Amino acid sequence: MFIWEDKEVRFDIPFTEMRLRSGEKIIDCLEDIEDTKGNAGDRGRLVVTNLRILWHSITSPRINLTIGFNCILSINTKEVNSRVNSTAKTLHMLTMSNKTRFEFIFTNLVPGSTRLVTVSGVHRAYLSSKLYREIKLRGALVQNKQLKILPLEHVYTTVDGVWNLSSDQGSLGTFIVTNVRCAWFASMNEGFNISLPHIQIISIIIRDSKFGPALVITSSEESGGYVLGFRLDSEENMSKLYKEITVIHTTTNNNPIYGVEYKLSALSNEEQNSDILQDAEVIEDPKGEITNTIAAYLAEGVNKSDRPIYSLELGLAVESIKNGFTIQKLWEVIPPTN
Repeated sequence: MFIWEDKEVRFDIPFTEMRLRSGEKIIDCLEDIEDTKGNAGDRGRLVVTNLRILWHSITSPRINLTIGFNCILSINTKEVNSRVNSTAKTLHMLTMSNKTRFEFIFTNLVPGSTRLVTVSGVHRAYLSSKLYREIKLRGALVQNKQLKILPLEHVYTTVDGVWNLSSDQGSLGTFIVTNVRCAWFASMNEGFNISLPHIQIISIIIRDSKFGPALVITSSEESGGYVLGFRLDSEENMSKLYKEITVIHTTTNNNPIYGVEYKLSALSNEEQNSDILQDAEVIEDPKGEITNTIAAYLAEGVNKSDRPIYSLELGLAVESIKNGFTIQKLWEVIPPTN
C-alpha cells in the first residue's frame, strides 16, 4: 500500500487519515499550539510522529492538517512577541507538495516551553534514515565485503554466488535479506550494489529469463518501478531464498520499520500518547477540493485583497471589498424587484 503520510501535505482530512498507519508511532504531543498561518487564535494540538506532523483544532477537530517530513524544505524555530504571553516560541516551515509550496507557522502558547524543537529534531532523524524507506543504487552500502548494518537492522540470510541479471552477462555477488531490506553487491566491485527496502517491494516471483529461472523482485512505482532479476545456480536454493524473502517481506510489511528514532529530553507518557487521536470526531469531507483554507498557506503569498473576510453586516465570510465600495453600494447594483 502506498505510504503517503510522509510524502504529502493535506488539509482538513477525514479522521481515518489522521489515524496512525502500521509502523507509525507518536514521538511527541504538544498542547496549546496555534496554527498562526491558517487558524490564528484557535488553540490546537500538534502531534509529531515518525512520518509526519499533525495539527488539529481542539474546538473543531475537523479543522486539521498533516505535513509529511519528506515535504519539508526548511524548518526553524524562533522567539516572538505574543498577545497571549510576553514571548512565545514559533516554528516556521516551508514545504513542497504536488509542486506547490506551502508555508506554516506554529506558535506555542505555553510560556517558556521549548518543545517545538522536537519537530526539527525528528525531521533530522527522518533525513538521516532514508535507507529504511528508499531504494539505493550504487551507494556506500558495503565495506570490506560486508553490508553496513543499520541501527535497527537484523540480518536473516546471506547467500553467496547470486547472479544479478541487470546486464547482458550478469554479475556474481552476495545477496542479503534483513528485517529492513534486501541487498546485493558484486563480488568484484562493492560499488555495484542495491538496497531495496521491504516497504518498496510490490512483488516477488520466480519466472523464466534468458538465463533460465530467475528470482524477480519488482519495486513500487514511487521508488522507480525497478524490475530486478537474480539467479542462483541451484534451483532448489533459489526456491528456498524466494520463500524466505516472501515470508520476511510479508511479516515486515505488517509492522514496517521506518528508521526514525528520536528520544525526548523529558519522556512523555507513551500509553497516553498512543490514544491521543481517539477523541477526535469522525470527518467525512469531500476530497480533492481547492479551498480558501489552502490559499492561506501558499508560500508564494496571496494578496490580502484576495482573501475572504468576515462581514458583520451579512454575518458571512465574503470576498474582500475593493477600496471605494461598501456592502450597501454593492446591494445598490441589484435592481429592485416589484
